[in-house]
Amino acid sequence: MTSQSDLTKRVESLGLAQIQRHVFICADQTKPLCCSKEDGLAAWDYLKSRLKELNLDKPTIERPTCIFRTKANCLRVCDQGPIMVVYPDGVWYRATSPDIIDRIIQEHLIGNQIVQDCAFLTHPLPTPANFEGDHDHQ
Repeated sequence: MTSQSDLTKRVESLGLAQIQRHVFICADQTKPLCCSKEDGLAAWDYLKSRLKELNLDKPTIERPTCIFRTKANCLRVCDQGPIMVVYPDGVWYRATSPDIIDRIIQEHLIGNQIVQDCAFLTHPLPTPANFEGDHDHQ
């Protein structure tokens, strides 16, 4: 079992508090339905290496935010994969080959422009309600 200080070190080393966007990609599926297992793994490997190559995977002095990535066993779309979703933007992409992933990185993650011809849904995460409530009701 790890200690709280070990967990804190891990959180800091991953830059979790500096995540700007979180990318999930359907890869290494138990039952490949949206694409072949090989295509999914190729997309995952490319995403991982390209984010690292561009120094987007960890915060730096020049850029204090980072892009986090997670390999999902299945994103449940099961058509035209590999499927990728970018949060908090809520942009869902289809057929994310390495060429398309590079466009998503350059145009969306760096340039803040959705790659419209590859996106099939945009549904940003809702803003949480103010749980403190309005105390002016008297």
